[in-house]
Order: sequence, then structure tokens, then C-alpha cells
Amino acid sequence: MDKQPEKVSPKHVFLHLFSISMLYLATINVLTLIFQFINQTIKDKLIAGNEFAVYNSHNLVRFALASIIIVFPLFIWGSWYLNRLYLKIPQVRQMKIRKWLIYLTLFIVALVIVGDFIRIVWGFLGGEITLRFILKALAVLIFSGSIFGYYLWDVRREAPSKRSKYFAWIAGVIVLTLIVIGFILTGSPKQERLMRFDYQRVDALNNIQYQIIYYWQSKQRLPQTLQMLEDPINGFMTPTDPQTGKPYEYTVKGENAFELCAEFNLPSNVQTNIVEPKIIPVMPGYSAPNWNHEAGRFCFERTIDKELYPPFKKM
Repeated sequence: MDKQPEKVSPKHVFLHLFSISMLYLATINVLTLIFQFINQTIKDKLIAGNEFAVYNSHNLVRFALASIIIVFPLFIWGSWYLNRLYLKIPQVRQMKIRKWLIYLTLFIVALVIVGDFIRIVWGFLGGEITLRFILKALAVLIFSGSIFGYYLWDVRREAPSKRSKYFAWIAGVIVLTLIVIGFILTGSPKQERLMRFDYQRVDALNNIQYQIIYYWQSKQRLPQTLQMLEDPINGFMTPTDPQTGKPYEYTVKGENAFELCAEFNLPSNVQTNIVEPKIIPVMPGYSAPNWNHEAGRFCFERTIDKELYPPFKKM
């Protein structure tokens, strides 16, 4: 008995939804990666020295990179599988859901392009036209325009075309290049792990510093050891190095001066290796310049300013 030809089914609806969703996710993360590459290549004086902005940018690059590595191959696979189905079952290509999704995509992309032009004019009127701003606007325009042009061409043709594979190859080369750039921006997974250990060290030292200041304000003297800071009521226990398990070095240097030391894997600024002066009046809470460091053993000398942090008045 002859095998019955496959008919249009909910499976094909799922495939179209899946493919277009992967396209949206891939595009968003590709643009995120390009934006962060522009941010790190062309510095903005408004956020220069903002450690949180740098760390947030680094995290965005890692997330976008991870998303692209997973999502883009799925989009290529979905498009390839659908093109095979179009040749085997021409009715699948004529599905209303396919045309609805393509026209929805064209609508969204058109809105993005119009919004991009509005943003350019708005930035111009606000005096924010910089090379950094222009490159981001061009990236959105080029990617949105390419997607719009391809799908407009695709929805108009009646039969599958071999030209689709050229689009896939070009997109693949672009995405592969961006992935390489992403690894350059974030470094290897090993380096990322070493950086995260250093972030934890800085956070621990900052917490210890705050406890030392509180101790000095309460008792008008510095603790002789870090163990003297431990308090079962507030729950503070002396932290140790997250990588080696060794205690941090603490030395009293004077009546209101002390030193905290730790072993760091990398410089605090890997790209420029900038290190600020070691002696800085301490401030409770995280302050990026206060914790810049070199690789290896590095000590932070602190002097408590009695006017900024007067002793607590005894009741």
C-alpha cells in the first residue's frame, strides 16, 4: 500500500513559531553584543570609572554570548528543516500562520527602523550625537533593514529558492565573528572564574573594613586581630579567601591606621592595569577606586578620619 503524503499539521505551526522566536532572540542578543562591544571600544566620559557599569557590561556580554551560542544554531536548524518541508510539502509554505508571522515580523522590524530614526533625531536635538551613538543606531538600522528586506523578498516569492542558503551563510559568518569578539571581550572561562574570585575578595575586604570602622567608633581602638570582630548577635564571622581558604592579612599600623592584604589573581583593571594610591581615607560601603589592586599579594592601607567617623557617644 502506498504511503499517504504528509499533510499540514500542528507540528508545522510549532516549527514556524519556534523558528521565528529563535530569530527574535538571536537578533536581540546579537545587537546586545554589538552594543557592548561599542561601549567597551569607545569610552563615554559620563560613565568613565563607573565600576558597576563596567561589571554590568561584562555580564551582558557573557549572557548575550551564551544566548547566541544556543539560539542561533537552533534558528538555522529550524529554517533549514522548514525549507526541506517546503520542497516536500508545498502546502506548508502556504500556511496562513507562516504568512502571519512573517508580516508580524515585518511590522515589528518596521517599527524598530522608524524608532531608530526617531532616536537619531532625538539624540541630535539633545546634543548626544557621538560616534558611539551613531554606531549603535547604524547597527540597529543595518540588522533591522537586512531582516526586513529578506523576509519581504521571502513572503513575495511563490516557491523555495536556493538563495536562502546564501543568507544563512552570510548570517553565520557574521554571528561567528561576533562570538569570537565576545570571547575576546569576556576572556576565557578560566579567566572569568579568576575574576569572580577577586570580586569576592574585594567584597569580603570591604565587609571587614566596615566592621573595623564600627569597632573603632564603638571602642576608640582598633582590634588586634580580625577574630575580635566576630559577633554572634549580628552574625559576623571573619571571612576567608574563597579560593585558598586562608585568612586575610590584617595589621594595625597606628592608633587609627590599619592594613588589609590579600592575594589577587588579576589586576582590578585587566585592560589598563591602573592602580590607585594605596593610602586612602576609608569610606564604608563599596567605592571602586578604594579597591583597585594589582595581581598577586596586594595591601590596602587605611587611615580612619576621626572627623568623618567620630567615636560613638557613650550612653
